[in-house]
Amino acid sequence: MLTGYFAGLGVVMAVWGTRIPAIQESAGLDTAGLAAVLFAAAVGMVAGLQIGGRLAEPARLPQLLTSGALGLAVSLAVLGTCRTPITLAAATLLFGAAHGVLDVAVNGAAVRCQQAYGRPIMSGLHAAYSLGALGGAVLAAVTAHDSHTYVFGVTAGAAIVATVAAAPATRCIGFPDLGSAETVTPERLPELSRSRLWLLGLLAAACLLGEGAAADWSAVHLSGLHASPAISAAAYAGYSAAMAAGRLVGDRLIAGFGAPKVVRTGALLASFGLVAGLVVTDVPFALAGWAAFGLGLSVTIPSLFSAAGTGGPRAVATVAVAGYLGLLAGPALIGALATATTLPLALMLPALLAAGVAVLSHRALENRW
Repeated sequence: MLTGYFAGLGVVMAVWGTRIPAIQESAGLDTAGLAAVLFAAAVGMVAGLQIGGRLAEPARLPQLLTSGALGLAVSLAVLGTCRTPITLAAATLLFGAAHGVLDVAVNGAAVRCQQAYGRPIMSGLHAAYSLGALGGAVLAAVTAHDSHTYVFGVTAGAAIVATVAAAPATRCIGFPDLGSAETVTPERLPELSRSRLWLLGLLAAACLLGEGAAADWSAVHLSGLHASPAISAAAYAGYSAAMAAGRLVGDRLIAGFGAPKVVRTGALLASFGLVAGLVVTDVPFALAGWAAFGLGLSVTIPSLFSAAGTGGPRAVATVAVAGYLGLLAGPALIGALATATTLPLALMLPALLAAGVAVLSHRALENRW
């Protein structure tokens, strides 16, 4: 059931993101107008993360999951009907808020279930999000000639039906006796200090800055190497596919070797892989570099959220806010650096941050799985 929430969130976000050009055209937005609309979504998401963090006590998680999922679906359907900048900005604000609430709820529920199982499951759940995003991207490609209003409406309707159908099972997450007698309770996990919490947030921001760079600049990087548009687009597809693959096996690796070692090794792979792809000005090397970057960072965010979960849902929300600030700021920062220098040199920043994650991950994730 929880896997379905992660996958559904990935589908909705991919459908929304891939149809932004159609939204821009239907509302007659210029570049500045689109930036304002996307900023409204970011503001809404940060607010939703904060609200979700305050409300996400264990007993309230089922209601937050259901209300967040329904709010996300309804606001997606409303977005498809907006034709003016003002209505679109208002709808994206609500869409971002619902996304933030749902993000805190699914990760808080995932931490709770992981503690009940007594073994790592977070990476697999985030793999469901990645696979859902890939599925949503495929859906958007197949329906590219259909009106975005129709696509948003159908996707929203399916999400509403699935959420209502899952509601009885969702209620089980709020039960105080979730899990078996062997449940690993929060009291048996290491205490989360404020300094460790901020370190987790810093590492999340570093990782998601890299994700934002991959989403917005990987195709531009390949284009600069004179790759065709299709090959250029394959850079982010390879990044996403490698990240999904890494997350599918991440839980087993963490159970066998521990989160600090797996995250450190992955971050080193991400750093060296991206550097190689940037230094060697060859299209195959560049594609392999972006894939290595996605594979290397695949288990980092799930592991950071798991560690934050020992401090409760508010701690998860704090790490999520820091991470998403990195995601939102990353592309603009890369652009500014590229303007002052060159794009390959600017893209060294995510590689350097990945190296920093490798250095600091042991301290942030010590005594974890």
